[in-house]
Amino acid sequence: MSIRGLALLSLPCILMGAPEVREEILVVVNGHTISRRSFQQAVEQETAALYRQFSGKVLDEKLKDAREKTLQGLVDNFIIQDKAEDLGIKLREEDIRNYIEDIKKQNNFATDADFERALKGSLGIGLQAYMSRTRTDMQKQEVLRREVYSKIAIEEQELRAYYLDHKEDYRQPPRFRIRELVLAKGVTPDDQAATKAVVAKIQEALKKGTAFEELVKEYSTSTSRSTGGDLGWLPKGILHANIESASLALKPEEVSAPLETDKNVYLVQLIEAQLDTTKPFAEVKEKILEKLQEPKAQNAIENYLSGLRIRANVRYMVLKDDIIKG
Repeated sequence: MSIRGLALLSLPCILMGAPEVREEILVVVNGHTISRRSFQQAVEQETAALYRQFSGKVLDEKLKDAREKTLQGLVDNFIIQDKAEDLGIKLREEDIRNYIEDIKKQNNFATDADFERALKGSLGIGLQAYMSRTRTDMQKQEVLRREVYSKIAIEEQELRAYYLDHKEDYRQPPRFRIRELVLAKGVTPDDQAATKAVVAKIQEALKKGTAFEELVKEYSTSTSRSTGGDLGWLPKGILHANIESASLALKPEEVSAPLETDKNVYLVQLIEAQLDTTKPFAEVKEKILEKLQEPKAQNAIENYLSGLRIRANVRYMVLKDDIIKG
C-alpha cells in the first residue's frame, strides 16, 4: 500500500488493526512450506532465465514444463536439505563466500557490485539470491557426493589417461593482476604541472613506505579507488599497450614510473602475473573424477532422489495439477 493509501484508512480501521494476511500454502514438505508467492517468484525467475538462454522451438519446449520442473525443484530442495541435516552436512558462510570469490576471480569481477550487475543481466537475480541458490546447490552436491558419487569407482589410470588426452582443456592462458592509480593529465600547462606535482608527492610517499593501495584511495580519480585500484585478473590484450607492457615488466609489488595516455597519467603496481601454463593433474583430479562419474551417475542419482521423495512427507494443499496449470 502506498503512503497516500495509508492516509485514506478510517480511524476505526487503524484502531482495530488491519486484517492479518496469510499466504496461501501450496505444498508442505517435511514441515517446510511452499507458498503460492514463493512458487510464483521461482517460476518467474526460471522463465526469465529460459528466455535469456533459448529461443524458437527449443524455448517453447522448455516453457511447457517450466512450472512442473520448478515445483519439483522446490520440493526436492527441502527434501535434500533435510537429508543434509541427517548426514551432518553443514555449510559455512566462509565456504559460500570463497566459492563466490573464485567465480569473481575467474570472470575478472573486481567488486561484488560488478558481479551483481552481471548476475542481474544473465540470471535476473541479485547477489544475495545467488548466494542462497549457491548454498542449496552446494548442499545438494555434497549429499550426492557422499550418497551416490562415492560409490562409483573410477581407476586412477583412467583419470590420468583422460588428463593426458584433454590437457588443452586445462591450459591456463597468461593473465596478470594489477592495481592502478589514475590521475587526470590536465589540458592547460598549469593543470599538467599540478598533476606532475601530485605524482612527485605520491612517489615520495612510496619511498617512505606508504602502501600503494592507500595512495590509490587518497589520490586516484578512477572508480577502482574503492578496491585500492585492484582490477582483478586480466587477460593479455585488454589494457592500453604501454600500460600492459609496463605492468608485465614489473616485479610483484613493484610500482611503475608514470605512464601517460591521451587523457590520464597512470601509476601501476603488479600484484601477480601467471604465465601460459597447464594446471597440474593433482589440481584438476577431482574435477576429472566428477566428469567421468557423471554419465555413470545419472540413473543412480534419479533412483536415489526417487527414494528420498518416497520416504518424504509431501502434502499438496492444492491439487498438483492445478498448481502446475496456474
